[in-house]
Amino acid sequence: MSYVNGQIISGEFDTNSNEFSLHSVKHHLTETSLKQCQVAQLYNYLKKHENEADGQVISLYDQLLVSLSSEETKAILRDLEQIQNLYQKG
Repeated sequence: MSYVNGQIISGEFDTNSNEFSLHSVKHHLTETSLKQCQVAQLYNYLKKHENEADGQVISLYDQLLVSLSSEETKAILRDLEQIQNLYQKG
């Protein structure tokens, strides 16, 4: 297992299952597993919208909305790049 403690996202990458277990997003505790395609979809969406001045909103459990400023959007993109690199190694 590899632990990721990014600026916005934290969790563990399990090389055996090739999944990332998300533990927190912007200090909101959560517990969900993300497959490579899910991380890629989130990354691609945020990358397309990273320069929007109003930032972005993501949801946890399709219920809790988490607001990301423009700077936080760029930070979560860096976190997601770090996670994507783990999939490539796995």
